Amino acid sequence: MPDSPASAPAAPAFVSARGLGMVFRGGIEALRDVTLDVARGDFVALVGPSGCGKSTLLRLVAGLIAPTGGELAVDGLAPRQARRERHDMAFVFQQPALLPWRTVADNVGLPLELDGQGRAARRERIDELLDLVGLREFARTHPHQLSGGMRMRVSLARALVGRPGLLLLDEPFGALDEITRQRLNEELRRLWASQGFTALFVTHNVFEAAFLAQRVVVMSPRPGRIACELAVPFESERTPALRARPEFAAFCGAVSRELQEAHR
Repeated sequence: MPDSPASAPAAPAFVSARGLGMVFRGGIEALRDVTLDVARGDFVALVGPSGCGKSTLLRLVAGLIAPTGGELAVDGLAPRQARRERHDMAFVFQQPALLPWRTVADNVGLPLELDGQGRAARRERIDELLDLVGLREFARTHPHQLSGGMRMRVSLARALVGRPGLLLLDEPFGALDEITRQRLNEELRRLWASQGFTALFVTHNVFEAAFLAQRVVVMSPRPGRIACELAVPFESERTPALRARPEFAAFCGAVSRELQEAHR
């Protein structure tokens, strides 16, 4: 009787951390023994108390700083090398950090301009992204003429204009009012579904994490460690009605309990 066919090996993680540690100058230990795998196309939210190292972990993945212990790879490469050679990641900060003297279109197109792409190619891609975030009619306006939510949509468009494989988001909606925040959560989910990027999203908001992510990673107080991971049990298509469902409240309660337990 012939042998059963071997199962296909699992694809390597797109982002892989093993025993990751980070001690800053002066002896402040931000992260200790962090092990995490993020598959290509995943949407993972990181939650935890202030100062637990969530933003530090994102900066390590982006290659903006180097770890002091453990191993970290993005698509099989050191993060800084992955960013330099493959131009395959983008970062969205809490503040949009738009250039005030440039129009919306010119802000969105800045990564393409720095990459040496011609004006015609840039224009086509800029128009596509402004359509995606619903800002085509504001292409010639300047950042000071926009609301906070609109500026954040410009920041998202700029991050996505280069078709990154990995999008790192550090509390991008934390300074916005709740209604705008919810609308941008819905916008981000739609963009993720249509663009297929991998997302690592830092937030303090349990409800935001539950609405956006496929998996919620709970971190302990400093030095930050992964206390637990929870798979989000909702369908891929998230609508505003999800927030009113009892099972959504129950899952958010479960995440909150894990946060409290990790804080003890």
